[in-house]
Amino acid sequence: MAKIATVLTNLFEDSEYTEPASAYKEAGHDVVTIEKEAGKEVKGKQGQATVKIDKGIDEVNPDDFDALFIPGGFSPDQLRADDRFVQFAKRFMDDKKPVFAICHGPQLLITAKTLEGRDATGYKSIQVDMEYAGAKFADKEVVVCQNQLVTSRTPDDIPAFVRESVKLLEK
Repeated sequence: MAKIATVLTNLFEDSEYTEPASAYKEAGHDVVTIEKEAGKEVKGKQGQATVKIDKGIDEVNPDDFDALFIPGGFSPDQLRADDRFVQFAKRFMDDKKPVFAICHGPQLLITAKTLEGRDATGYKSIQVDMEYAGAKFADKEVVVCQNQLVTSRTPDDIPAFVRESVKLLEK
C-alpha cells in the first residue's frame, strides 16, 4: 500500500482533507501529515476538523513517499510561500509520482512551476493563474493527467476526486 505525504496548515478546507484521507486509510494506505513542525495541531477553515501533524517539513524526504496529497482551502497559498514545501511538491511532479490536488491545492504546483502543458482543474478563482502557469484548464469535477496528476475543483467534487486518486494508487 502507498505512503501518502499530505501537506497542510491552518485554514485547510475541512472536508477536502478529511474525506479523501479517510478514504485513503480505508483503502489501506498510510496518510502522513506534514507542516512546518511535527506535533502541532492545525485547524480547518470551517472549524470542523483539527489535525495533529505527524512530521515537520525538515524531517521528510519525497523519496520516502509514494504519493502527494494537497487539500485546498487557504492552506496551499500559505504553504507556497515556504520554498521547502514548493521544492517538496516539485519533486513529486518531477519524479512522476501520483499527486492529488483539490480546490486551491494546485496553487502549490503553480509556484513549483510544474503545470506547464498539464491537463488540470482547480477552484474557479485560480483558473487564470493555472492558465498563466501553462496548464490546460478544464472545468470538470475531476481531471487525471498522464496517470499521475489528479485535480478537482470544490468539495462537491470529492467523490470523483477520491475515486480517481484511489484508482491511481492501485496501479
